[in-house]
Amino acid sequence: MAAHPRTALRRKLVAIAGSQAGYFSAGQALEAGYSYPAQRYHAVHQNWLRVGRGIFRLPEWPSSAHEDLVRWTLWSRRKGVVSHESALAVHALGDVNPERVHLSVPPGFRAKAEEVVLHRVVVEPTERQEHSGFWVTTPLRSLVDVASGSLDLDQVATAVAEALQRGLVTARRLRATADAMDPRTALRIERALTTANASSRPDSSTTGPAPTRKMAGPRG
Repeated sequence: MAAHPRTALRRKLVAIAGSQAGYFSAGQALEAGYSYPAQRYHAVHQNWLRVGRGIFRLPEWPSSAHEDLVRWTLWSRRKGVVSHESALAVHALGDVNPERVHLSVPPGFRAKAEEVVLHRVVVEPTERQEHSGFWVTTPLRSLVDVASGSLDLDQVATAVAEALQRGLVTARRLRATADAMDPRTALRIERALTTANASSRPDSSTTGPAPTRKMAGPRG
């Protein structure tokens, strides 16, 4: 037996929202079969929560990690890639907790929002990864991006050290990618690598003095 038309529409919408932490755009709802008057109806009757211009969320959907990044990706019409400090947080590198969302967008992108820091740069397909409802720059690109900015060098070094320990990047690729960006970024990456290497060595002050070798006395 065929499903009721409203049930079929609902299933389409849930399928879309399910991959986006419960969020969906007006354009996606339209593609699912909801006209703009129908969208206004559902928003007015709180069947959908309006969280921004042309962005909705299913009210019964549970909260999840990084759901705010899905929202701002939809705001950017999926042109934005989560990057810089926000990307470090997604990859769990360092202890960065940015107050605003960092998005890398195409140079011609014009929209603005106080909650978002926009970086108008090109992100190649090989420099991004698909996450749950959004794109995020790779660990390699993310580290080079923050090194090119104003993030404290100690925080950059911490993130670099963790990425190296987890095998997410190599020092060689970090250097090559930073060198291709600009001299300042290359210098900051080199300093971060030096700090990371120093912190990974055992501290001689905590290991105690080396044992002395006992010399044999003269034989009688």
